[in-house]
Amino acid sequence: MSSMLTLVVLFSLIGCGHFITVTAPERYINVTKGNSAFLQCTFVSTQQQSPALMIQWSFVAKNANIQQVYYLQSGDSVIPQAYKARLTPPTSPATTKNASIVISNMQVSDAGAYTCEVHNLPDISGKTEASITVNVLEMPSVPFCAVHGDMESGHLVTLTCHSEQGSPAPTYTWTRLGQDNVMVPVPFGNIDPTKGSLYIRNISQFEFGLYKCTSNNVVGSASCTVKLEHELGAGTIAGAVIGALLGALLIILMIWYLTHSMKKQKYQATKTTEMQVMPKSSTKAYEDTPNRGSGHQDSVTSRGVPMATPSHVQADADREEAQA
Repeated sequence: MSSMLTLVVLFSLIGCGHFITVTAPERYINVTKGNSAFLQCTFVSTQQQSPALMIQWSFVAKNANIQQVYYLQSGDSVIPQAYKARLTPPTSPATTKNASIVISNMQVSDAGAYTCEVHNLPDISGKTEASITVNVLEMPSVPFCAVHGDMESGHLVTLTCHSEQGSPAPTYTWTRLGQDNVMVPVPFGNIDPTKGSLYIRNISQFEFGLYKCTSNNVVGSASCTVKLEHELGAGTIAGAVIGALLGALLIILMIWYLTHSMKKQKYQATKTTEMQVMPKSSTKAYEDTPNRGSGHQDSVTSRGVPMATPSHVQADADREEAQA
C-alpha cells in the first residue's frame, strides 16, 4: 500500500512538474595561459525562488576523470582546494538566475569541458545542464635546434627543431641567412612543419651557413639558430696532426743547429786568442836569458832553453889554445 502511494505521489509530481532551462551563451572559449576564464551559465525556472536550489560545476580534462569545481545547495557552497584561491562563485543565483563562475590563472591543464548543472525544485524537467569547452592558449617555448648526420659533402643532414611547450601545438618554419645578412626561405630540402625537421640530401658547400627555426602558433612565436659547417674527415685530421708534429720537429732541429753553431764559434774564438798570446810569452823568455862571453847572446829555443851558436863554439876553441 505504501509503495503504491509513493508511485501515485511521484506521477503526480511529474504530471504537475515545471520546466527549467539552463543555457551557456558561449559554447567554446579561448583563454591565454595565466589569464582568467569567465564561464557563463544562466537558467530560467518557473519556480521563482527555492531554498533547495542546487548548482554544480564539473570539469573533464582530456583523458581524465570528472572532477568537481563548484557545488551549491540550499545556500551552502563547496569549493575544492585546487580551486579555492582561483574561483569566484556566482552572486545571489536564486534571484539573478545566474550561475556563472570565474576561474583565474588558467593553465594548460585546465583545458577541457566544463558543465553547469542546475536544479530548482520543484522544477525537475527540462534542460538542466549546459557545457562549455575551454581552450587554454600558450605561446611556444624557445625551441631547441640540433644537427644530425655526417657534415661531409654528399651526405644526408637533418636539422631538428622542437618546442617543449605551446598550445595549440606550434608549427615550424626554417629560414637561412642570405648574402645580404637577411633570413630568406630555404629553397632546398624537405621541411616537416609539424615535427620541425629539415632534411638536406647530398649536402654541398652551397648549403653550409646559418639556419633559423621559428616555432609559431596563434599566441606568438619563438626561434633558435644552428650553424652548418664543413666537417673535417679523419684523413684531414690525421694529416693536420702529422704536419704539426713535423713542424715541431723542424723547430727543434733549428734550435739545436743554432745552439751548436754558437758553441762552435765561441770555441774557435777562444783558440785564436790563445794562439795570439803564445809568441809573446816565448819572446819574453828569450829576453830574460843572461848573456855569455864577450858581448855574445845565447840563442834560446821556443821553450826558453839556451842553444849554442857557431860563434860560441869558435870562442871556446880559441880559449883552449891560449891556455895550452
